[in-house]
Amino acid sequence: MQAAAREAAMTGKIDDYLRFHETALNLRAQRQQLLASNIANADTPNYKARDIDFRQTLQGALQRPAAGAAAGAGPAVLLKTSANHLSGTTAGFVGAGHGALEPQYRQVQQGSVDGNSVDMDAERNQFADNALRYEAGITLVSGQIKSLLTAIQGQ
Repeated sequence: MQAAAREAAMTGKIDDYLRFHETALNLRAQRQQLLASNIANADTPNYKARDIDFRQTLQGALQRPAAGAAAGAGPAVLLKTSANHLSGTTAGFVGAGHGALEPQYRQVQQGSVDGNSVDMDAERNQFADNALRYEAGITLVSGQIKSLLTAIQGQ
């Protein structure tokens, strides 16, 4: 009986560890999309650069129940500011329906004549930093899984 309890506790710890990294990697991927969008719209008049506070968003995502855990929780419908906008859902984002990914507009560092707030140097730095952290997360999880497999196989 004690062995079963230990096994359940160990499985729970592994699940928690992997769930944390899954959530972090999903948020990193979504942040990368936001940063890429900022870079792609660097010449779009009146475009406002957006980003997320990764640490705060990750904490919020981890405090909420797993996606789909709430009974009947479907994807949240995006609000439209014009009747001409297309309808959509937040189904592709971590914590969809729970407001986990809430991009904020960046503070303007240097104003531009056309109202665009994208600072290409800052965007490229954030993009590279986020990509590096994503790769580090993948490497860390991969190493942990390899260690677990080695322990299970007894090699």
